[in-house]
Amino acid sequence: MSDDPTDAYAPPPQHAEHPATRPAWATSAEPLPERTALPSGPAPGHHRDLRVLRRAYRRQRRVATFTALGYFTVFLILSAQAPSFMTRPVRGGLSTGMVLGLIQLPVTWLAIVLFEFTAGRYVDPLARRMRQRTALLAEREPGR
Repeated sequence: MSDDPTDAYAPPPQHAEHPATRPAWATSAEPLPERTALPSGPAPGHHRDLRVLRRAYRRQRRVATFTALGYFTVFLILSAQAPSFMTRPVRGGLSTGMVLGLIQLPVTWLAIVLFEFTAGRYVDPLARRMRQRTALLAEREPGR
């Protein structure tokens, strides 16, 4: 091997800093930008952060599931245990069971609305906060 810098097999020149610590858009003549301060508190992968997010998501699923399935379970129990109540006529020739069965659709819609509401209000902000903290740590430690 020759020491000629134009040689294709010559190793790259050694710089004072590792090239992986530089952003792709920064040239060697430009100074590195100042790093922003990391948020205080534990790292985003810390078990407490994940526990809080899992708990919020679990609560969200339970509210929506128990709304829809709970109503349907009550409907099935009434159908099996109280047939005289379910066959009782209501207005327009419909039975009580038929009316309660038709109400299942709005109850399902209510479960969907509750799921979306709890997601937007509780779960999504927690996930967004964890994502932002993870992005800040990723910027801070690019080698990880």
